[in-house]
Amino acid sequence: MAAAPSTATAPLAGRVAIVTGASRGIGRAIAVHLHALGAKLVLNYASGATQAQALAHELNSNSNNSSTTAIAVKADVSNPDDVKSLFDRAEQEFEAPAHILVNCAGVLDPKYPAIASTSVEDWDACFNVNAKGAFLTCREATNRLARGGPGRIVLISTSVVGAALPGYAAYAASKAAVETMARIAAKELKGTGITVNCVAPGPVGTELFYAGKSEETVRRIVEACPLGRLGEPDDVAHLVGFLVADGGGWVNGQIIRVNGGFVI
Repeated sequence: MAAAPSTATAPLAGRVAIVTGASRGIGRAIAVHLHALGAKLVLNYASGATQAQALAHELNSNSNNSSTTAIAVKADVSNPDDVKSLFDRAEQEFEAPAHILVNCAGVLDPKYPAIASTSVEDWDACFNVNAKGAFLTCREATNRLARGGPGRIVLISTSVVGAALPGYAAYAASKAAVETMARIAAKELKGTGITVNCVAPGPVGTELFYAGKSEETVRRIVEACPLGRLGEPDDVAHLVGFLVADGGGWVNGQIIRVNGGFVI
């Protein structure tokens, strides 16, 4: 990893960002990028303690700042007490309210069941993290992000909402709920200076994407993309970095599908 940038190239200097699901995949890439832009990071994880703590150590080691610039915090985003504690830790560690929330925590059933064979338990598990988790983190952020900001809320959705692919009913439905909530939250926060947007990635080569897919399935998905490749976590991270910095201040209440032209 490159050394931390100077203040002249650190548009997020002095700002605190909470990134959920930051131990791996897209969440990790977003956290690394925001740190490179100068933000102080709260790296949330639910089960990837080793990865999250290693990332915090890496970011702190590569920082030009002698003080702590990244901490790893365990929290279940579907638990309201855990979510409150996550924001409390951000304020305690960095002695200021958070400025940015990026909710990237999510789950996907690797069995890709049809609706007819989807169990109530699997449906509820998907909504519990994807929809309820987004609601709880967004709700906390609307009450806790620094006013006079700029405050930024970015919720990670999926291009599958538009594609309506068979086998993704619970996943797509849970993320569609998130997209609707984001549009409403953007309006409800009128006058606060806080923006709310959804970033909806297409197929990105992460552990979550590959789970349960055959090589043939992956090949067909790649062929469906005009750019001829899977997305990379950094493709998403750089868009999020734009949205949460000052340049993204006029983008609000939007669903941005970052998918390389993936057919939907």
